[in-house]
Amino acid sequence: MSLVLDSAAQDLLFREARTANSFSDEPVTEEQVQAIYDLVKFGPTAFNQTPLRITLVRSPEARERLVKHMAEGNQAKTLAAPLVAILSADNEFHEELPALLPGFPQAKDLFFTERPVREHSALVNSALQAAYFIVGVRAAGLAAGPMTGLDFAGVQKEFLDDDHTPLMVVNIGKPGENAWYPRSPRLDFDQVVTTV
Repeated sequence: MSLVLDSAAQDLLFREARTANSFSDEPVTEEQVQAIYDLVKFGPTAFNQTPLRITLVRSPEARERLVKHMAEGNQAKTLAAPLVAILSADNEFHEELPALLPGFPQAKDLFFTERPVREHSALVNSALQAAYFIVGVRAAGLAAGPMTGLDFAGVQKEFLDDDHTPLMVVNIGKPGENAWYPRSPRLDFDQVVTTV
């Protein structure tokens, strides 16, 4: 094996990890979410930007408000998950760059003065961070159920503002009964990798 990460960790994070479709009643604590973020915040992004924003939906009232914006097939599991997170991109992330990139504080004004440039960069880099977040949830021994079947405009209006673009909703918790669909195929190495 060419990987440094031991086989059990590889299974936990990738090979055995699956998108959960049902969850147990065991709660997800603030401490667990803090530990997940404190791990995944070190994942690389361009210019060390941190555009990902995480809105934890905990109250029953907020959950009802969210569920009405989910696709029909995602409503019941979103209602039942111990914790739901709305992941979004902060399109004004550049305001933090002088603190996050002290060796190059002028990056904010050199590269990110135009809103379309910021939106593109926020989308790409927050998507990276969202992937790190999902792997972090798995590292905490929890299952994640990321979903893009939702009314994005409705979620933005209900929970965010014009400077934040929703990316996905993630159900989080310990897997429940019959949580997994059968594993879907993946492309082989030769179908994906080209050497030039």
